[in-house]
Amino acid sequence: MKNIRLKLARVEKDLSQEELAQLVGVSRQTIGLIELGKYNPSLSLCVAICKALSKTLNDLFWEE
Repeated sequence: MKNIRLKLARVEKDLSQEELAQLVGVSRQTIGLIELGKYNPSLSLCVAICKALSKTLNDLFWEE
């Protein structure tokens, strides 16, 4: 399942996949795969992404 909320939050912050990846210490490809729903990030990576985007885990990763 694609993570549209992550992509929208990243775009709201005016960050490229590369810029977000640098902020959280992963590759651009990893961010791309998370957005496509093809990679399940660790909890620590989820938390780092949330902090970088000023969002909560529920905002970005909780499935409704």
